[in-house]
Amino acid sequence: MPIEVKNELGKIQVMNEVIATLAGSAALECYGLVGMASRNQFKDGIAELLGRENLRRGVEVRHEKDRTEIDLYIIVSYGTKISVVAQNVQAKVKYVMNEVIGLQVNTVNIFVQGVRVA
Repeated sequence: MPIEVKNELGKIQVMNEVIATLAGSAALECYGLVGMASRNQFKDGIAELLGRENLRRGVEVRHEKDRTEIDLYIIVSYGTKISVVAQNVQAKVKYVMNEVIGLQVNTVNIFVQGVRVA
């Protein structure tokens, strides 16, 4: 279901896949993040690290009435403080969604799926 953004010129419909890709790209710019993890798949208890072409597989976008929520499944770098990395990712994703699309995101949930030694 696409998000509809209204402005003085008319309406813009943005598909969830576009929002997921933008959110994943914004998250990858944060220090301490190794990459995105698949939200559906574990292999032997180890999260699958996604490449740049599959970023949206690690992001889930939900719309409920006037609320937008984004879930990010990430893998962090060993030696970084997980809570700080998660807070930075949340802030960056909210900022990018507001600036690029004009979409107010109510909640950005972070699910740390693993830690990788770089």
